Amino acid sequence: MRLEPAEASPAVHPAGRGGNCRLAGAALCRAQKKALAEGRTILWADEAGFYLLPALLRTWAPVAQTPVIRRKLSYDHLSAISAISLTGELYLAVQDHAYKGADVIAFLKQLLTEIPGKLLVIWDGAPIHRCRAVKEYLAQGASRRLQLEQLPGYAPELNPDEGVWRYLKRVELKNVVCADLEQLRREFWAAVERLLTKPGILHSCIREVGYV
Repeated sequence: MRLEPAEASPAVHPAGRGGNCRLAGAALCRAQKKALAEGRTILWADEAGFYLLPALLRTWAPVAQTPVIRRKLSYDHLSAISAISLTGELYLAVQDHAYKGADVIAFLKQLLTEIPGKLLVIWDGAPIHRCRAVKEYLAQGASRRLQLEQLPGYAPELNPDEGVWRYLKRVELKNVVCADLEQLRREFWAAVERLLTKPGILHSCIREVGYV
């Protein structure tokens, strides 16, 4: 597993997040306020898939000559998981198979290793986030430092980590065609490296959902 933290960013005052907290639900709002009072690092986490087939977006071509990307149909892909903090730091891992409970736990362990103190991880209600393995992990002692909160219903617009995936797919990796998973892995990490040099983009993912 590989984690890539972005450059440390100045602390961001959370005062402007009240409206979005109301949208997210009273329970989630209370959890965030409690986390700030306890000095926890707040992170939003999510998973995504990156396929050999490219994300086709607008490109340039002569008039009346539609560009054609010829590629054999394939569902081969990489699975990625990431977490973004309130201050715009990004933690990310990737693997060549779908994430299961054990993989999610491994990522949570990495977050606890990389980030000091207590954490609040906010994510959606995917089954792998609510599975028995994750509950047992918390019960075995992880809950002393780690708190997990679920976003209400289907609310990708409340998760700034969705903005990270959208930027990688629609900007850094748009129209990229890969021959195999190894090439895709290289292109993926190169795209991540480029993103990490643009802290303004990471901060915009936070601002877009109204948390700062």
